[in-house]
Amino acid sequence: MNPDFLAPDMSPSWLAPLMTNIHRVTDAYRRRVPPDVLTALAGGPLTGDDVRTGRDAAVLVLFSGPDAEHPSGSVPDEADLLLTVRAGTLRHHAGQAAFPGGAADPADTGPVHTALREAREETGIDPGRLRPLATLDRMYIPPSDFHVVPVLAYSRDPGPVAVVDEAETAVVARVPLRAFVNPANRLMVYRSGGSPRFAGPAFLLNEMLVWGFTGHVISAMLEVAGWARPWNTDAVRELDEVMALVGKATDENDEAGVVDDSEERP
Repeated sequence: MNPDFLAPDMSPSWLAPLMTNIHRVTDAYRRRVPPDVLTALAGGPLTGDDVRTGRDAAVLVLFSGPDAEHPSGSVPDEADLLLTVRAGTLRHHAGQAAFPGGAADPADTGPVHTALREAREETGIDPGRLRPLATLDRMYIPPSDFHVVPVLAYSRDPGPVAVVDEAETAVVARVPLRAFVNPANRLMVYRSGGSPRFAGPAFLLNEMLVWGFTGHVISAMLEVAGWARPWNTDAVRELDEVMALVGKATDENDEAGVVDDSEERP
């Protein structure tokens, strides 16, 4: 099978509200980003010849759950999203929850191929059990200098997943989708030393804080699919304060044992 083949019609009925409005996800994402920041995110840095710099990358946004009929506007209790928590020793995004993914290899045929390959390398998942459904617009991530394409996929049963390399990944988890829908788990966070004006959507779960690019994408998907429930957007907190609640706080200035993965992961 072509590794970049997309099959949007192969999604289950409960994913239909998202797939029908997939073109709206990028706009929903951008509404949460301040205009001056969005200008940088949308295009990325340019050289003197107006040539885009940075590396191409892709992440896998994998939904799992039943393929049976389900009432519109809600998600099955069994539905989940595949996430990882990056190792605390990595130089970029240490200890941060993220979709599995990374930099494109020269042999990759496109972003779907990249996302599936990286997900297999990080979580041990079998790409043959997944159905790639759609891709979102490419977005630039300044800290890692990557242009990232989220690849949405579905699996009724993705099989076993686990940490493959502890030097890169601390946790691999299938997180219930209802945990992201639950308003009690939602808040806005901003970086230490930054301004609340730059706060973005986040999800405080039992074992991880999902924020940044990943939090933005999940929040946008909930919104356009009609799954989001009213939540307190005035609950704005500083990042380190919230990270401490899940025991994942990291010192970005601590260079001891840091692994430089800037060439591989967004």
